[in-house]
Order: sequence, then structure tokens, then C-alpha cells
Amino acid sequence: MAPKPVRSIFSVFFEYDTPRIVHIKSKKVGVINRLLQLTIIGYVIGFAIVYKKGYQEFDNVQSSVTTKVKGVVFTNLTDVPGIGARIWDVADYVVPSQENAAFFVTTNAIVTPNQTQSHCDEDPSMPDVICQSDSDCTAGEPVVTGNGVRTGLCVNSTQNTTLKVCEIYAWCPVENPKDPNLPKEPVLKGSKNFTVFIKNNIEFPKFSVKRRNIINVLTNDDLKTCRFDPYHPENKFCPIFVLGEIAEFAGQDFDELTGRGGVIEIIIRWDCNLDYSLDNCVPEYEFRRLDSSDYTISKGYNFRYANYYMEDSESKRTLYKAYGILFIVNVMGRAGKFNVVPLLMNVGSGLALLSVATIICDIVVLYVLKARTLYKEKKYLTVKGDDAYEVERNSVANRKVVSYQSFPR
Repeated sequence: MAPKPVRSIFSVFFEYDTPRIVHIKSKKVGVINRLLQLTIIGYVIGFAIVYKKGYQEFDNVQSSVTTKVKGVVFTNLTDVPGIGARIWDVADYVVPSQENAAFFVTTNAIVTPNQTQSHCDEDPSMPDVICQSDSDCTAGEPVVTGNGVRTGLCVNSTQNTTLKVCEIYAWCPVENPKDPNLPKEPVLKGSKNFTVFIKNNIEFPKFSVKRRNIINVLTNDDLKTCRFDPYHPENKFCPIFVLGEIAEFAGQDFDELTGRGGVIEIIIRWDCNLDYSLDNCVPEYEFRRLDSSDYTISKGYNFRYANYYMEDSESKRTLYKAYGILFIVNVMGRAGKFNVVPLLMNVGSGLALLSVATIICDIVVLYVLKARTLYKEKKYLTVKGDDAYEVERNSVANRKVVSYQSFPR
């Protein structure tokens, strides 16, 4: 015979629960019930449907971005090697000339001209190059994070005459960031007046809608003269930006950025409600700096590149360590349009949430109120059918059978 717990569990199989409607007249319970229902209805209608536009279907933006920088600046630095008196145009300071949804503008540079592949002393700031004798410089080993390969000789440093360093085979002379002839001010400080034309084409494929940030209120003549101004009714749609003003919109001082460089993000946001006219689907621009001026290690943004040429049948190059601002253009947004399916889904979800009010009221009635015992009696009613499975009765009957068999008359 199965144990009693097993029989109790088995008995559940032969039971059925049906909801019972109990109409409770109570001010407390009634107020709680109506407040919960109003809260849920307000959430569904006010937040889920109206504020979150639960009556629309949505599609995320897909886009392409191209940029074109313009501007020239003259530097009269005749005492600085590799710079001198010269004009810098877009081909000089935008490196590389094309990037995907980004562009870099050089604002400062350390130029090392007339480098050739030969033997010279290594930069003493590099690790493991300070030496006392040739035995400290193993030939053939590259200098860690350095400029070349050791030749095996220990020579006097030209950058710091008090030190001896390992000689290397490299592009010589190596870059000297502490050269006293370097300019004290950023080379291209006038780059704050450069402009960039940002052309953005977007599409919402689900709705077959295409737009671009050159909208109908602008003409060809406008594009030649307009500059972006977020407070102007028409120029807030102008796709031509002044670099110095971009820094201001991001809360930064452009003159401070020119020294060590930085990274600025330009956000083009397309949030469109296609239930209205397509002319209302226009871009909004946001600006922010991604790095921080508070960094003490590896501050700013820089990289190196070189211009190669031949002179007297010898390959030479001019090395540039370019500091500047990297502008990253990100396009975000989505479009929404009325559709009955999401509306019905949100309405259905709201109706389902109304059951939460009943559950909370049942908890209050059955476990919180003083008359909870009375409510429990009215809430639950047990009805036994003629064929009900009775655990206790069967158990007693079994005990009688055992008793009869154990003690015969």
C-alpha cells in the first residue's frame, strides 16, 4: 500500500478548481481595487501607447556618411626644421584623405625631415638603450617600442650629451620630441576656422523612406555661405560646420585641443514619426568629446606618417608626428508608423495586467483585513462528488482490514 503522502499527491489528480465569484462590499477593498485598475490603465494608455507610441511599428535607420573639409592656413616658422614658411591645405592636414564616417584634422606636428636608412644613436627616452659599453648593446636586437635595430655599438647621445646610448640601424636621424627648435605653439592653431561639409544619406527600409541632411529649405547658394547654427530656424539644418564651433558645442576649448589633440563625436539623430508629413523627418545634431582632458597618460590623439621621395638616387622621407582632432560621425534614430498589430498587442497586454489588481485585492482581503477568516469561508467552498477520492476514509478501511486479519474471531 502506498504511503499517505503519496496517496495525498495522487488525490490531486482527481480534483478540479473552478473560480468562484464573491461580491465583497467594502470601502477599503473597493478603493484599493479601483486605484490599482486606474494605475494600470493609465500606464497602458499614457505610457505604453501614447508616450512609447505603442500604436506604431518601428524601423532603425540605415545610413552612409561622407565628409569634405576645407580651409587653408599659413605658417611662418622658418626656424623650425621641416615646416618653415608654407601653406597648409586640406591635402596636408587631413590624413588619411577619406575615412568611413570619420575625419582627422591635424592641429600640431613634430616634423623630422631628411631621414635616411643609416646608423645613428637611439632616442635616450626609449627603454633599455642607456649603455656603458658595447657589451650592453646586443647586435641585431630591436629596441622595444624604439626606432630601429641595435648595431652592437655604444655611442654618445646627440639628444642628451651626458648619456651614452645604443647605436641603431633605422631611419635617421630619429625623432626628437625635445628638440629646442620645435614650435612652442600648435602649428595649425588657425584650424579652428576650417569647415567640414557632412553629407548624410539615410533610409528606413521597412517603410521605403529615404532622406538626407540637405533638406528642401536649403538652396545651392545657401550651401556656399551657410554655417550650422542650432538656434537659427534655417541654418540649424545647414550641413557645413566650423571646427572651432563644433568644439564649443561639445563644451571644449578648441585652442586647448590643438596642442595634444582629442576625439569628438558628432551625432546625427533621425527620430521620425511617419504618421505626419515627411517634411518633418529632419536631422538633429549633438556633439560631445569622447576622451578626457584629465588624462595624465597617453593624453590626446596622435599618430605618425611619412612622405617619401628620392634625392641623389637615395630614398629619403619626412616623418610627421601628427597631433589633431579625430571627428567621429555616428548616425542614430528610428522611424515609427501606425500599425494595428502593435496597438492590439499593447491593449491585450493591458487587459492581462488588470488581473494584477484582482490578485493584490485577494491578498489584502484574505491575509490583511480583520475579517479575513470570514472572507476565506466565502472565498473557498469544497464540494465532494459521489465518486470523490477520499484518502483518510480509505486509510481507515485498510486499517480495519488489517486488524480483522491479524485477530481472527
